[in-house]
Amino acid sequence: MKLMVTAFVWVILSGMALLTCAQDGIKIMPLQGEIDFDGIPSESAWQSLPKLELMQHFPVFGNPASEESDVRMGYDRNYLWVGAILYYRDISRMVSTSKKRDETSDNSDSFGIILDTFNDNENALAFFTMPSGLKIDFAVSNDAAGGGGGPGNSTINYTWNSYWDVKTSRDEHAWYVEMRIPFSSLRFQSINNIAQMGLIINRRISHSNEIDTYPLIDRSYGSNARLKPSLAAKVFFEGIQPRNPVYVSPYLLAGYTREYSLDQDGTAFGRENHPELNGGLDVKYNITNNLTLDLTANTDFAQVEADDQQVNLTRYSLFFPEKRLFFQERSGIFSYNLGGPQELFYSRNIGIAQGQPVRILGGARLVGRVGKWDLGVLNMNTARYNGNPAENFGVVRARKQVINPNSYIGAIISSRAGFEGDYNVSYGIDGIIRVFGDDYLDIKLAQSMESGMNPDIASLNPTFFSLAWERRSDKGLGYQVKYAWFGRDFNPGTGFLFNHEIQEVRGEVQYGIFPESSSSVFWRRFSLDFARVNRLEDGKLENMEIAPQYLMQWKNGFNLFTSLNFLREGVARDFNLSRDVFVPAGDYSFINFFGNISTPSNKAVSSMLGFELGEFFDGNRFSAELETDFNISNSFQISGSYKYDRVHFSRRNQLFANNLARLKFTYMLNTHLSVSSYVQLNERDHLIISNLRLRYNPRDGDDFYLVFNDLRDFRDSIGTVRIPSYLTRTIMVKYTHTFRL
Repeated sequence: MKLMVTAFVWVILSGMALLTCAQDGIKIMPLQGEIDFDGIPSESAWQSLPKLELMQHFPVFGNPASEESDVRMGYDRNYLWVGAILYYRDISRMVSTSKKRDETSDNSDSFGIILDTFNDNENALAFFTMPSGLKIDFAVSNDAAGGGGGPGNSTINYTWNSYWDVKTSRDEHAWYVEMRIPFSSLRFQSINNIAQMGLIINRRISHSNEIDTYPLIDRSYGSNARLKPSLAAKVFFEGIQPRNPVYVSPYLLAGYTREYSLDQDGTAFGRENHPELNGGLDVKYNITNNLTLDLTANTDFAQVEADDQQVNLTRYSLFFPEKRLFFQERSGIFSYNLGGPQELFYSRNIGIAQGQPVRILGGARLVGRVGKWDLGVLNMNTARYNGNPAENFGVVRARKQVINPNSYIGAIISSRAGFEGDYNVSYGIDGIIRVFGDDYLDIKLAQSMESGMNPDIASLNPTFFSLAWERRSDKGLGYQVKYAWFGRDFNPGTGFLFNHEIQEVRGEVQYGIFPESSSSVFWRRFSLDFARVNRLEDGKLENMEIAPQYLMQWKNGFNLFTSLNFLREGVARDFNLSRDVFVPAGDYSFINFFGNISTPSNKAVSSMLGFELGEFFDGNRFSAELETDFNISNSFQISGSYKYDRVHFSRRNQLFANNLARLKFTYMLNTHLSVSSYVQLNERDHLIISNLRLRYNPRDGDDFYLVFNDLRDFRDSIGTVRIPSYLTRTIMVKYTHTFRL
């Protein structure tokens, strides 16, 4: 085993000596004249720029676009300008269903650009709009291939926001777009007065479920192919330089919380009142053209929406996505994925404990590029909480493009230190090498050490390593083979693991078919997944899965997925589903079936229905989930979900059943003012959680929030003790203003 690790390290270090290949590109021309920023790209300055031709990406790759688009891009000393005339033969078919900042649905027509500003083929910034003139900006990481730094381990991070402007208009022929993006909002390198970037342009035509792109991008590279920086057209600019403004954003917060909690004897509820008047400060400063420093003092996230309630039917920890903006911007650079949602660095360890907020005293983050290296540094301090000491969290991450534009090597070190002496340190090296074609080699090696532990870097006990080979393509044959080792003492204190002290082997083989253009079916995929995990403790099976799967996508937007799962589980210790329902230790073999179907997202009403049924350890399970979105108008949206779980162990006469429901209303007066209400019901925990949030955003950097939170137990009593009408109720007002210096 040590020989394997030695060879693994040699492969990584050998790659460090190789350099990134340079590429040529298409020159973006400067503007010849002034532009009246009014949402109508009619000035002569626009007409002097070359037209960028869009072709059909979906549903029929390579076909001419069904509607004409006139898209042009140029720049002046301060701004990157994008103008578009998006024609319709019948303008009544245009769809506009939202005014909300960072709208994520695909229901409306939309237009936008994706910029790989460092030309690294991994990360990009996106700027989109819809006919209502709303702003959508997001960050793309990990080449939009999954396992990134966005919420839910996503590679698309909508919580990233920047400073830019867009205006739209419409008439009987088209809708029009003018975008004005300050160079101060883009991080890029200018070498010998040349800045090279990657560019993708997207137009969605909702009524026909069509996406047009520049350049022409083949959908066989996956559902996110239209966002992948590695597939972007290479463009370059002459004579532009990054700007280095300083953004200072103080905030003021006033609020009041009333909380009821059961006393230690369980005989009565006590009441506590918590008035709050607080303030803090965020500073953003571009130290150099390529390095951005963020400073924060007395950090607050009162406006962040509550976590979605989840029901855990496994013996592993649940993963909750990061929703706080400070930790989301450029978060992909800190990602060191250990498989699934597991990460060496998990930012929710900072300022959240047992689902409750912990005061963040302050900290700093530095992200950008130094030479050929992408760099991320973060350091934060938190206060004492419930008898736990104040802590310091730190992480340093570096990655460098090598061999070819789709390969990199990297390193990471993270630490978690209590102010009373305890510490935990983790470090690792990794690399993804594009060997040939669509085949990639993914290698990782990491270790952790902590106080009270005798460090031994030659031992496999504190070590994680993985080796994977995969072919990334949705067309024809695709595959992945992976081996991973999680040592007994591997415990990254800044990370998230749902399993440890295991070794696992995973494999997948798939075959994707894109029928002829006349077919109503867009794509079929047949696949076979295999996974086997063994415990290091006793060498016995932890779990094993063999799952033949089938996926089908229609051109009109319907999707179907099915999976037949053959499972074996080795349960070393009893685990509970609820207080009275448990799975005893033992070995189990069982079969179940999972499936879901979703309707076209471009319709006014769209739904997803999922279900799972069959055997479950020594019992049976039935789960069903329905999610529905109602796009009533571009001012009003309703979304809801309902999930039912039922597990029955007839031989032990145990029954677990639960209802979980969510309902969200959003009203948008315009693109600056919105009100949203979010209600969740969790039957198992007897909870109703409500959140009302009003946001007024007159310009980027200025925000006013009014937030109301309510938590209540819907039971009348616990034993003989009557439960109050609510357990916690909070109302808060927060205002943030940004000064540009």
